[in-house]
Amino acid sequence: MTSRPATALTIAGTDPSGGAGIQADLKTFTTLGVYGTSAITSLIAQNTQGVQQVIPIGIDDLRAQISSVLDDLPIDATKIGMLGSAEMVKAVAKIIADRREEFGVLVVDPVLVATSGDSLSDDDAALAMVEHLLPLADVVTPNLPEAAWLSDADAEAESLEQMTEQAHVLAQHGTGAVMVKGGHLYHDTQEMTDVVVINGEAYSLPIPRVSTRNTHGTGCTLSSAIAARAALNVSAQTPPSSEDLLAWIKKGQTDLARALAAGAQWELSYAPQTGHGPVNHLALRA
Repeated sequence: MTSRPATALTIAGTDPSGGAGIQADLKTFTTLGVYGTSAITSLIAQNTQGVQQVIPIGIDDLRAQISSVLDDLPIDATKIGMLGSAEMVKAVAKIIADRREEFGVLVVDPVLVATSGDSLSDDDAALAMVEHLLPLADVVTPNLPEAAWLSDADAEAESLEQMTEQAHVLAQHGTGAVMVKGGHLYHDTQEMTDVVVINGEAYSLPIPRVSTRNTHGTGCTLSSAIAARAALNVSAQTPPSSEDLLAWIKKGQTDLARALAAGAQWELSYAPQTGHGPVNHLALRA
């Protein structure tokens, strides 16, 4: 008797220190019980202290990686991470549009800036994402700077109401669900709130805030957790229902909170006081 595990694909950059990017995505997939595959967009020299170098992969080389996976393996969900340039965004969007059903549920983490503050995308990449990639996505997960950039807002949201407004703007581009992450807004509180907009309806998702410097790769881990939850529970229904999308997002939010709490006291770096350590992906094992 044969069987097949739930399978997910991540298309993103690397992190040799293991806390973010492809490495974090594959850890998340595996600990949540999903078989992970990957296609690398950039080789990034980074660690808990910041980004030292970004080496883009050629578009033809990326296309070959993706084709190698899709031509051989059925994919239940795909997570898109760092793409880096407008040219790369357009190329990936074209690949997805040509074979949309083969990518399964599509979760886009619009990586524009690293946790350290280092830029990971050029100015035109955000515009390309809005025009070419967001209309293909089932879920998009910007943080506050990314949401402001993508929605062409004058400034980052400073309230739940402004987060909701920007989420509505992004949802108008055809994305199934927009999750604006509120972590940057709640620095001195016991609770933080994310906002989700699906089919015009807004949902506030409060969750206990974890006080820690170890936040490297949180965006990668959240988006890949949502993709993993989708891969584990996806049905033949296309596109996914609003109820499915909200359920996967809530589970991913809880997964990330568990990983944050479990790694809050870690000191992996030689200089933990000056950088941002990773979350504990081992705690995702349910």
